[in-house]
Amino acid sequence: MATINCTGTLIDLSTPHTMGIVNCTPDSFYDGGRLKNDAAILNQVETMLDAGATFIDVGGYSSRPDGTDISVEEELSRVLPVLDLITARFDIKGLSCDSFRESVIEKAINHGATIVNDISAGILSENTLQTVGKAKIPYIMMHMRGTPQSMKTMTDYENMVVEINRYFSERVAAARACGINDLIIDPGFGFAKSTQQNFELLSDLDLLKAHRLPILAGISRKSMIYKTLDSTAQESLNGTTALNMVCLMKGAKILRVHDVKEAMETIALYNQLTVN
Repeated sequence: MATINCTGTLIDLSTPHTMGIVNCTPDSFYDGGRLKNDAAILNQVETMLDAGATFIDVGGYSSRPDGTDISVEEELSRVLPVLDLITARFDIKGLSCDSFRESVIEKAINHGATIVNDISAGILSENTLQTVGKAKIPYIMMHMRGTPQSMKTMTDYENMVVEINRYFSERVAAARACGINDLIIDPGFGFAKSTQQNFELLSDLDLLKAHRLPILAGISRKSMIYKTLDSTAQESLNGTTALNMVCLMKGAKILRVHDVKEAMETIALYNQLTVN
């Protein structure tokens, strides 16, 4: 559990890390459409790396609730040029492709992606697990139900945490069978979960440690924060920081965030807390 192998580079996850979000989409809930040119993309990546990000996560499909279902061709046209741009400028060992489509994932790996971040854990696209297993790169599998277009209607659980743990047990077994060695689990805050359920999941996040796999937490500026605070995504940095500390105390090893500097400060304080 302590390390993952990113194409020959071992990254130690015994202490927490950050993953900076690079959204190449016009409609993401917080920063959609901000990265309008190459210079803006490179500036954001450089800022995140300078702040201490270990991972950069590039995505071209907005998975927010009710997001537009774009074509594979459109997703590729957004993601591949950005991967090429980043790899030409930076040497990032943990360069992630955020996609659930096998055809996008396969091409992204050929364009420099060293990690796959799949919101569907291989369910929404046939052969994804086989493709990742063949590439021998780390795989982040998230819990969700349905699709981004339908997940808001799929929040009926008998025992949510038990069902999430069962889901991961099944998906981990499927991934192992396809030769994936390095796995990270993401409980999927905001995906087929109500605001109340998101907080229930956060409270019980440590129960996912039973899988003995690194946990990624992605709560950055999500609606569970700004709806609770009667605010907006743009005004949710303070709430994000507060809940990121909870994620760390509950066992998260990667914080997927829009604001790397503040997340790194949270990790520094958490590390100091655990020393004593």
